[in-house]
Amino acid sequence: MKKILHLVGSLTVISAICAGVLAYVNESTKEPIRRIQAQQVLDAAKTVMPAGVETVEPLGADGAFVGKKAGGAVVGYAVRGSDPFGYSGEIVLMVGFEADRKTLVCYKKLVATETPGLGMNLVLPAFADQFKGKDAASVKVKKDGGQIDAITSATITSRAVCRAINAAQKKLAGL
Repeated sequence: MKKILHLVGSLTVISAICAGVLAYVNESTKEPIRRIQAQQVLDAAKTVMPAGVETVEPLGADGAFVGKKAGGAVVGYAVRGSDPFGYSGEIVLMVGFEADRKTLVCYKKLVATETPGLGMNLVLPAFADQFKGKDAASVKVKKDGGQIDAITSATITSRAVCRAINAAQKKLAGL
């Protein structure tokens, strides 16, 4: 019996030490992870801005940015849009808009866990380039009466991308 209590006590102490170390590592890495994620969002915003942008500044909260020329004239916007109904879960995009707040420049994937070779083709130019110059509010796949050719065998993903772009445009219209 003494031996069992000794083993249980030893395991308890070891487990408590491990839990403490994990808690410390978790707490000490929160801020660096947050900074890296914020930098990734900013980099994505710079990527989707129209040509001629010299400075990118936050616009409101939740991943919205405005791009300006050196004189302060607005050139475009970048807004995070998401749709929870991708084939494998949420799709989050950074969507670029012209200064009119409607015309699409391009988008960049921030989060998507779609099927490799099918839904993940949302990043390929053959699909993504279809959105350039379109009015974001009316973007839909052809099966739904729109102008966008869906990714072969990935219509759910294609629809989710369109809805994420629509959501970004609605968010921008509200700012």
